[in-house]
Amino acid sequence: MNYYEFNLVLTKNPNSKMATIIITQYGGPDGELGASLRYLSQRFSMITPQAIATLNDVGTEEYVP
Repeated sequence: MNYYEFNLVLTKNPNSKMATIIITQYGGPDGELGASLRYLSQRFSMITPQAIATLNDVGTEEYVP
């Protein structure tokens, strides 16, 4: 099971180039969120329980930052 811990981080020197790279990785078509949603949606078309469990695990791990 996953454990999420929320911590607020204050930045002294924001870096807009790095923020653009991070947002692209999460929100772009080839980013982490897109990959996670593809894995999680493909599990519904699988026949064997092992394939469903594998896609569920991979999709969950892709989603966790």
